[in-house]
Amino acid sequence: MPLVTIKIIQGRSKEQKKGMVQDVTAAIAKNIGCPPSAVNIEIVEMKEDNFAVGGALWCDSHK
Repeated sequence: MPLVTIKIIQGRSKEQKKGMVQDVTAAIAKNIGCPPSAVNIEIVEMKEDNFAVGGALWCDSHK
């Protein structure tokens, strides 16, 4: 039973997340040989001010 955690910045639509989990599920099932029903995905949405890249908060560097 694969368990995948995907961390993304808040703001994606439900449709975007649905497409993402469908694609990730298919890739995992194909590559490790498990049924799609065995793939578990947790989406963790982060606020822009709780994530940093290169020493700068995401909210400050991506405006």
